[in-house]
Amino acid sequence: MTELPKFEFAFPGPLRDQLVAAVLDGTKTSTTGLLISYEREGEPLPVVGQRSVVVDSADQPVAVIELTEVRVVRVGDVDLDHARDEGEGYRTVAEWRAGHENFWHGAELREELGDPDFTVDDDTLAVTERFRLVRRL
Repeated sequence: MTELPKFEFAFPGPLRDQLVAAVLDGTKTSTTGLLISYEREGEPLPVVGQRSVVVDSADQPVAVIELTEVRVVRVGDVDLDHARDEGEGYRTVAEWRAGHENFWHGAELREELGDPDFTVDDDTLAVTERFRLVRRL
């Protein structure tokens, strides 16, 4: 079997641990990244059917997921279904947006992007992904 690519939610630490737990218990079936992250890393966009190994904060494989939907949308166009399916307890798109802006405007992401003043707005392009849990490892 060919080695599957690694899927890392957030950065190692409490947020990743929370997100991985939500994947494992089935409450997290969607996620959102920024298009600029793919562009800066020179990574291709994910594709439907792609399988990946989810790793925890200790970089240990914990699950295999398969993408069922990938869309590039404006941050201002993310809908409530997607926000709820992120498994973080968001009840409104505004809550989703606030939570994600907190992450996207954080020092770790700004450092990764090489832009200490990076901010998102309604027109920032996001990569929204839906996935299914194939198996726990």
